[in-house]
Amino acid sequence: MDPKPTNITVDRQKATLEIVWDDGLISRYPLAHLREACPCVECRGGHANMGLERAPDDLLKLVPRRSYAVTGLSAVGNYALQPSWDDGHNTGIYTWEYLRLISPQQLQE
Repeated sequence: MDPKPTNITVDRQKATLEIVWDDGLISRYPLAHLREACPCVECRGGHANMGLERAPDDLLKLVPRRSYAVTGLSAVGNYALQPSWDDGHNTGIYTWEYLRLISPQQLQE
């Protein structure tokens, strides 16, 4: 069974998104890097560039063009998050599988 989040927190001061997974792992995503890893068709440059196989190998190697803030965070069904960003972008749907795959670190709770 794929891990699911038990707690999701945005720390605006530290500019991070933290996910505690049901298997005890904790993932902390820098917001700017997470925004640059947006999985939507617009950010990926077309449908041919989408899918888990096109996910960044190392989220922290992405070079953010600027700092970003989350202005809203919505659940999509029981399988994903859809953040709204301060640059007006809000079409990226980050599935649990995608977030787990791009997790910059996985810490035991």
